[in-house]
Amino acid sequence: MKLASLNTGRDGQLVVVSRDLARAVAVPAIAATLQAALDDWALQRPRLEAVYQRLNDGLEGAAFVFDQTACASPLPRAYHWADGSAYVNHVELVRKARGAEMPESFWHDPLIYQGGADTFIAPRAPIRMADEAWGIDLEAELAVISDDVPMGATAAEAAGHIQLLMLVNDVSLRNLIPGELAKGFGFYQSKPSSSFSPVAVTPDELGDHWKDGKVQRPLVSQINGQLFGQPDAGVDMTFNFPTLLAHAAKTRALGAGTIIGSGTVSNYDRSAGSSCLAEKRMLEILEFGEAKTPYLKFGDRVRIEMFDASGASIFGAIDQVVERYEH
Repeated sequence: MKLASLNTGRDGQLVVVSRDLARAVAVPAIAATLQAALDDWALQRPRLEAVYQRLNDGLEGAAFVFDQTACASPLPRAYHWADGSAYVNHVELVRKARGAEMPESFWHDPLIYQGGADTFIAPRAPIRMADEAWGIDLEAELAVISDDVPMGATAAEAAGHIQLLMLVNDVSLRNLIPGELAKGFGFYQSKPSSSFSPVAVTPDELGDHWKDGKVQRPLVSQINGQLFGQPDAGVDMTFNFPTLLAHAAKTRALGAGTIIGSGTVSNYDRSAGSSCLAEKRMLEILEFGEAKTPYLKFGDRVRIEMFDASGASIFGAIDQVVERYEH
């Protein structure tokens, strides 16, 4: 099943989207918003799936042309958004480039931070920042949305609470990060609003490409129309999504609509490219002694997308231009 939220009101309007992303239908009699559907997911999922089947069969008379540019993020705001760093080779690389050893615990104890969830950037809306000197960067990732997860859930139990998947652009301000981390209290200003793909999909939509709690497909990033990276999201993912979800739930219950991100998708095989500029810059430092690739500038365009084996877009595309924010 594929779901989206039209950009109307703070929480959007829930629509069911056809598998080919061509048609959609609103479902106010089931749930006005995605959050409302998740709040009563056991009851509403079968009803939404029935609509999805009719839509794919061409039997939904109220269907309309689906326009990705009219979408908010599937959850335009969320009660809980936390991002992991599941690709530990990426962390290892960043630390190596600055001559720092990586603690051995990073291989068995996930890194995770809680981000701002009160507002997300729509997938086709601009990324507005006040200053290029902040070091504006993309981070191409995947994320899951859960239903209610009890405190202390094991990874095996958490797997059953993963209901939807999305793509993420976890926008980062690289030149603000060192100062914040030096305070010893984590990210805040350096992690502005993130954005998510136009469409969220249930894991079964991925077929065999959803395996072992990982998405086994390349995640494709472009900058200004040029391929930047296409690492495989299922390769070199040290901590799968059930493990990340269980880690988040160790000391607290997670409410329906919790979003957990994978962190920047990264492969040891660097021929697939990168999913963020920071990683490419780190590789340049290791090879040339200095970074050669600049961070994003005003006017740059970022596109993040994932395709199935036939070349069809699964989640739709995050496609955003970096613009100057005027207060």
